[in-house]
Formats: sequence, structure tokens, C-alpha cells
Amino acid sequence: MDFEKISARVAERGSEAIAKELLKEIENEYGRVPLIFERMSERPEILISHLLYKGAVVETSQLEPKIIELISLAVGAALKCSHCVEYHMQAAIAKGATRAEILEVILIAGLLANAAVLADAYRVVNGPTPPASCPSCDINSTGLGRTCSDE
Repeated sequence: MDFEKISARVAERGSEAIAKELLKEIENEYGRVPLIFERMSERPEILISHLLYKGAVVETSQLEPKIIELISLAVGAALKCSHCVEYHMQAAIAKGATRAEILEVILIAGLLANAAVLADAYRVVNGPTPPASCPSCDINSTGLGRTCSDE
């Protein structure tokens, strides 16, 4: 999804017309339009900006489109979003994913979702503890001068 091309289309024909065209393109490619896109289209600027952002992430990714869809499928499964799973499963298949790959990412999503539930519950049961070295802080706090232990 090319930012300049979409922007030119919006300037020429208006955001409402372009939002309708984008929905039609999505329907042609995937067979249907996700509900969230339908709702976003009620405010065309929201839909267009979301699709531009999504397009930029995908187009500049180091990952192959099939892998992106498999990751999206796994995230949808972990978040218990059946519509997300259906949509991204169709998209993954369209991009060459096999049934075995789809089942594998669902298994991994379930594994991680289960681990997150357990880790969160165990932290509650154990009560507050002073944080030790936090790998996320070690990675993310570079130059920020702040870690989770500052909270």
C-alpha cells in the first residue's frame, strides 16, 4: 500500500470514496472484509490511516508475507479473537501456508498464552517482590534513564 499513491487518490476523489475502494480490494483479495475494517470505514480517515500503517509495517518487514500472517494468526489465537484467527488463516493460506504450519502456530500461541496466565497468577500469589535485573529494562531502557524498578 503506497502512501503517496493512496494520498493522491484521497486528494483526487476524497477519503470516503477511497475507503470504499480499499474495502472492495480487501474483499477481492481475501473473500470478505473484517468487521473492524467495516466499522473503521464509517470514519474513512481512520480506515485509511490504519491500512496505510499496516501496509507500511508489512512492506518494510524483513519477514515474508506468509510468516507475517502466521504470526497474526497466532496473536489472534492467543487473544481469543476467532474472527482474527479466521481472517489471518485465510490470508496465510492465500500466501502459501500449509495446514501443518497453521496448526503449529496455534499450538505455539496456546503455549505462550498459557505461560502468560501462569506467570501472571504466580506473581500475584507470590506477592510484591523487589525487582531484580529485568531483561526488558536492560534492553529497552538504553538512554531512557528509567527501569521498571523506578515505579
